[in-house]
Amino acid sequence: MFRFFENLINPYCDYPETDVPPTRLWPFMREYARPFRSVFWMAGLMSIVVAAIEVGLISYMGRVVDILAGPPEEVWATHGTELIVMALFILLVRPVLQLVDVLLLNNTILPNFGTLIRWRAHKHVLRQSVGWFENDFAGRIANRIMQTPPAAGEVVFQVFDAITFALAYLIGAAVLLWGADPRLLMPLIIWFVLYAALIRWTIKRVGPASQAASDARSTVTGRVVDSYSNIHSVKMFAHHSRELDYAKDAIENTRRTFQAEMRIFTIMDGVLVLLNGLLIVGVVGWGIALWMQGLASVGVVAAATALTLRLNAMTGWIMWALTSFFRQLGVVAEGMETIAQPIELVDTEDAKPLHLSKGEITFDALSHHYGRGAGGLDRLNLTIHPGEKVGLVGRSGAGKSTLVKLLLRFYDPEEGRILIDGQDISQVLQDSLRQHIGMVQQDSSLLHRSVRDNLLYGRPDASEEEMIAAAQKAHAHDFILDLEDPQGRKGYDAHVGERGVKLSGGQRQRVTLARVILKDAPILLLDEATSALDSEVEAAIQETLYGMMEGKTVIAIAHRLSTIAQMDRILVLDEGKIVEQGTHEALLSDGGLYAQFWARQSGGFLNVEAAE
Repeated sequence: MFRFFENLINPYCDYPETDVPPTRLWPFMREYARPFRSVFWMAGLMSIVVAAIEVGLISYMGRVVDILAGPPEEVWATHGTELIVMALFILLVRPVLQLVDVLLLNNTILPNFGTLIRWRAHKHVLRQSVGWFENDFAGRIANRIMQTPPAAGEVVFQVFDAITFALAYLIGAAVLLWGADPRLLMPLIIWFVLYAALIRWTIKRVGPASQAASDARSTVTGRVVDSYSNIHSVKMFAHHSRELDYAKDAIENTRRTFQAEMRIFTIMDGVLVLLNGLLIVGVVGWGIALWMQGLASVGVVAAATALTLRLNAMTGWIMWALTSFFRQLGVVAEGMETIAQPIELVDTEDAKPLHLSKGEITFDALSHHYGRGAGGLDRLNLTIHPGEKVGLVGRSGAGKSTLVKLLLRFYDPEEGRILIDGQDISQVLQDSLRQHIGMVQQDSSLLHRSVRDNLLYGRPDASEEEMIAAAQKAHAHDFILDLEDPQGRKGYDAHVGERGVKLSGGQRQRVTLARVILKDAPILLLDEATSALDSEVEAAIQETLYGMMEGKTVIAIAHRLSTIAQMDRILVLDEGKIVEQGTHEALLSDGGLYAQFWARQSGGFLNVEAAE
């Protein structure tokens, strides 16, 4: 039974992906709810049925009171069969109907609706560009991915568990009172108008208040995760107190926004108690007055009393359900600030896979200033021939990293284009482009998974022997065998911690190097690939690197000029332009900027500040 209802919806079903999701709340919710349409109709119908049964039971209890006014022997003789049938309905039919209602809500909608949103939201966010991620906290993005689905699920739950049920119940109550005596409806109508006014007042204030509280919570999460992610810097600079103050400011703002939200609920509760008192006195008092005039039976008064007491108990729940509904809508709206952002760096409609035959790279009048009008690259023209090894040198901010990011299409250039074997990379599939490029970065962060998972990230279909061979070439195999994590996993199964923090900088860099060796891509990018290694290991790995470069087109960024001295050509970038190029010996003999860098090296590193 459970499995049937749990599998009514597949949260991972295919759907038409869009680069520009709806940015308004209801279209956004409606888009995600498409697979649930039939289930929502069933849930709404069952909610109405359950409410009708509840009202019907109260009405029938009034009838029972009237029936019991006669002699006991006559009551059973006349109404015995009716009472037995009603008892069987209450014992057998009612539980089944309510069980179906609960199963649809708890086992079909809640688990699957949240899962569907989380899956699709994560899928959408993963498609965002590197620049998009660089403009936000990873913790805040993750927080919104995590808190939006349950909030959306709560919205749907309240629609069917409370709002639909309450409306059906209220209509049923009105019909019941009208059937007993139309005048009994007047107190209910007056109460409902005042109750609706209270709901409107509450909702108008709860929405903005809850979104402010949700924004504040996200800020706290972002700041806390920022501190935890950079715990080494926090400890190294002894800024424990500074981080506490930084977090406290956001935590205090969260407290203030939550206090403002709770004040609304307190006012709501106080007014609600007063309104419910008016409802009870109005309906029951009027019912008693009608009975005293002989215009209503005791059963009618009993049913009206039971109904108003039930409404009195329900109104608080309904109000909380409604405020929860709008509060969770506020959370969804806040989450949409991340989840509903359009994908700006997209494949063109007719994009095709990159077909790499030679490995020639052309930068044609390339400009990119990150929207600032300065920095980055300025109309750069460059052709790197197939199999050529090119070194990039320049001061910080000269445009070296920008060139590499544009080649990987982490950004689109503001002007110009990049061609690989004559194919404009903006016109090919991004994944196919990056599959042909291997890169070793200076910041050699790893996934919080096993060493094996990190290595196979380079080529998931590689065999165990190929993986180990790549680790051996990167001089990583021996230390990997000695690894053991707190859970007792050893060697290649040991987990490396968040961003690889359980490994030393040199160990991380060797693992990332092994990953690129395993990928064996025809274009190789090296960004300070040996910066974290000690001299002995670096000397051994340099030989491996030169072996890797055979037959590949290589671009290497280096401040340690000795690591690129053997390149076919060295380019010197300054203010986004190529100001010098040639072999190491030719550039030294020219006595230009490269020669100054070489002369001013300290311990083999480029002293970029002194060279200005």
